[in-house]
Amino acid sequence: MASTPGNQKATHLENSQGKKSQHAEEAIFYMNCRAAYLTVLKSSLENIKSKEQLSLALQQAGRNPSQKTINKYWTSQTTSLNFDDFCAILKKEKPATKNELLEAFGKIDTDKSGYILHDELFKILTTRGDKMTWEEVTSITKQADFNCSDKLDYSKFCELYLTTSEQCCKAARDRLETDPRLRQQHFGNQTEHFSHGITLPVSKASPRVSRKTDHKLAKGDSRAPSRPSSAQSSKASTSTTVTVSASSSRNTKLIIEPDTMKEWQCAQSKGCFYLEEDGEIISHKYRLHLPQRSAVCVTIKPFTVPQAEGKSCRWLSVDTALFILKENETQENLQLVSFTELQNKEVFGWRGELGAGVYWLLPFTTGCRLRKVKTQITGEAELVWRDEDGELALTREFRATLLEIFETIDLDGNGLLSLEEYNFFELRTSGEKCDQEAWAVCKENFEMKKNELTRQGFLDLNLMEANDRDGDPWDLWVTLLSLGYNKALEMTEPQERALLQERAFWGGFSPVRNFRKVFCALFQLWFLAPAFAFQRTAQLSNASACPFVIDISAERCKPRIKAISLEAGGSQLSRAVCRSVVNKGEAKVLDGSENIFIYTYRSGSRITSVIENKSENKVIIHVNNEQSKNCLNNRGLAIFAVEVAPKSMMVSQHVMALNEQEEWIYSCVHSLGS
Repeated sequence: MASTPGNQKATHLENSQGKKSQHAEEAIFYMNCRAAYLTVLKSSLENIKSKEQLSLALQQAGRNPSQKTINKYWTSQTTSLNFDDFCAILKKEKPATKNELLEAFGKIDTDKSGYILHDELFKILTTRGDKMTWEEVTSITKQADFNCSDKLDYSKFCELYLTTSEQCCKAARDRLETDPRLRQQHFGNQTEHFSHGITLPVSKASPRVSRKTDHKLAKGDSRAPSRPSSAQSSKASTSTTVTVSASSSRNTKLIIEPDTMKEWQCAQSKGCFYLEEDGEIISHKYRLHLPQRSAVCVTIKPFTVPQAEGKSCRWLSVDTALFILKENETQENLQLVSFTELQNKEVFGWRGELGAGVYWLLPFTTGCRLRKVKTQITGEAELVWRDEDGELALTREFRATLLEIFETIDLDGNGLLSLEEYNFFELRTSGEKCDQEAWAVCKENFEMKKNELTRQGFLDLNLMEANDRDGDPWDLWVTLLSLGYNKALEMTEPQERALLQERAFWGGFSPVRNFRKVFCALFQLWFLAPAFAFQRTAQLSNASACPFVIDISAERCKPRIKAISLEAGGSQLSRAVCRSVVNKGEAKVLDGSENIFIYTYRSGSRITSVIENKSENKVIIHVNNEQSKNCLNNRGLAIFAVEVAPKSMMVSQHVMALNEQEEWIYSCVHSLGS
C-alpha cells in the first residue's frame, strides 16, 4: 500500500528530529572532551606531552585507564597527542556501566551473596593487575559506606564509583562554563584525518580575491556579513554567507549523456567507504589506465546493494566525490587533474579530455552524512542453526546478508571473486591476506569458476568457519561488524557493540582513594575469564559503511580501472581537496591580516572552506557557524578553532544541509585568534 502524504510527512519529521538529536549528542560529547582536556592543559590547541597528562585527562573524562590502556595509546614512538587524538581515544574507551561493574565483581562472588570477604579482596588486589599494597587495600576496606562486617558490599561500592565519576566530569564542565579563559578555548580543534595542514606552493594572486564581505559566490548564491559573534576578533575576521534553496541542493548541474556516448567503451568498479570507531574514513583507491588520449566521462555514486524484502537503503544521502590525479615519474608525484563537481541527485561526475597514461582515482566523502546513528536493536540475529541431523547450516537471513556482502566486494561486478577482490575482503575483516597456496586449497574445497570464487563457494566458506568453531558465530560476527552490519544484519544502520569490549575505568580525583587500582585488578580478572572470551571481544572494531560504484566511459579507447589499496585518504587526498577549493572557489583576505586567505567553494550539495596561511608563523583561526541554518558540518561543532602551519593550507570545514528539502544557510565567521 502506498504511503499517504501524512505518513511521509511524519516520517520526514521523525528523521529530521533524529538527526538533530544525534548532532546534539555529538556536541555534548565534544564539550565533555574539551572540559576534561582543559582541566589538564591550558588550551585545546596544546598537546599532551606525557603519559601522566594522558592519564589525568582520561580520568577527568570519567575513564579509569590501566597502565596497559595508557601504553596502547602512548607507545615508544609517541611524543605527543593532540585534542583530536584525545577525542578518538574517548570514543574507543567507553565509561563503565553499573551492570558491567556488578558482573565483574560477580566473577568473584560465586555464591551471588552481594558481598566479597575482605581476605579474598586482599588476595586479589595485591597479586593481580596494577598490584596494590596492603595499606592501599586497607584504606578501601575501612570505608564505612560499603564495609559490612569484614565484607565488601560491592553494589554500594559501584554506586559510589559511578557517582564520583559523574561528579568529576560535571566539575570539569562547570569549570569550562564559568572560567572566561576556558570559554575562549571552547572552540576546540576537532578535525577529520585529512584536515591536517598541507604545505603547498604559494599560489599567485587571483582576480577572485576580494576584501569585501558581500562578494557573490555564484548565480543564486549571495553572501552578506553575519551578525557579530563570540568567535569574531576585533583584529582580523571575515564572514561568508551562502543561501541555498531546497530545489538546488541536489540538482545544481545535470550530467547529460549524449547519444554518442552509447558507443563509448566502459569500465566499472565498486568500492566502499568505512567509518571507523575513531572517526577515520577509509576507502578503496584506484588506478586508471588510458592507452590513448580520449574524451572521458567519470561518475561516482552510492551503490544500491539488492535489498531483502523489508530492508531500506539509507546511505544514498551520503555524499561522494572522486578526485582524478595524474601519475608522473613516481606514485608520490601526483598532479590534480580535476574532480567530480557535476551532480544529478546522488550521482557526481566529471567530463573532459585526458591524455594517455596512468591516473589515480581517490574516492572522497566529507563525513557530514557518514555518521554513527544510535539505534535501538532488540535481540541478536541468528547466523547458524542445526538441522534434524545436527548438521550446521546458515540461516536464511544470514545467507541473504552474505549475498549482499558478495555484491559489494565483487568489485568488477562479474559475479565472481578473484584472489585480489577476496584479499580486500580478508584485509578488511581479518587483517591478513590469502596467498596463492591457500587460494589453491580454497579451489579444492569450494566452488570456483576460472579460478574465481562463486557465490555458492563464498557461502560455503562462511559455513566452514562456523563448523570450525562448532557453531560459535564469533568469526562470522567479526566479518559482519567490520563491514558495517549491526546485530540486526542491517547495513543501513551503523553497527552497535554486539559484544562487550575491553574497557578502562576512571580513577584518581575521588573521595575514595585507590579506586583506579581496584578496578584495574578486578577487571583484569574479569577479562581473563574464559567463559566470557574477552580477549577475542577486545579485538572487535566498530565501522559504518557506504558502498559506492565508479563508472568510466571513454570515446577512443578501452579504459582499465583497478583497485590498488584500501586505506585512509592520506596526504594525497588532503592536497587534492585543498587544491580543488583554491582553484575553483572564491577567496577572501582575512580583514586586518593580508597573509590569511579563506577560500569557499560550493560543489553540488556541499560547501567547503579552506584556510591558507602565507605568513612565516603558525596561526590559530576561530570558526563560528552559529548563524548558519539547517546545516551540519564534518566536525560536529558550531564553534571550533584550527591551527594552520606557516606557508600551508588546510580544510576548515565541509558543510551540507541537514534537511535538503528545505532552504539552508551557510553563515560562517573566520577570525584570527590570539
